[in-house]
Amino acid sequence: MSRLVPDQTPLVVEVTDGTHAVVTIRGDLDFPCADALRLALTAALDRGPTTLTIDVERLTFIDSTGLAILIHGWRRGQDANIPVTLRSVPPFLRSILDITGVGELLSRPATQPAADAATA
Repeated sequence: MSRLVPDQTPLVVEVTDGTHAVVTIRGDLDFPCADALRLALTAALDRGPTTLTIDVERLTFIDSTGLAILIHGWRRGQDANIPVTLRSVPPFLRSILDITGVGELLSRPATQPAADAATA
């Protein structure tokens, strides 16, 4: 007996370093491969860019683990005062972000660390 298994598109993560770093992801962002994106986001933020953009135009699927990784990247950016934004969000992801409230979270601007805010 055979069963149909949906085709999965492997996750591909590309990082462009620089002042305005870009992490491009394509394929399926789910539990088995989410750690690759977490590591890429952490490494990109550790290099201290002014901004970090996550390009999701060619993302084909995301599960709750994938959403958690996007939040992880945003939080790391918040901690380092580096804005982390999404670019080219496909309609299916926009719906998921809206339903879960993650879109509202990710749209919050990076905040200044307390020490910098006191001197501003």
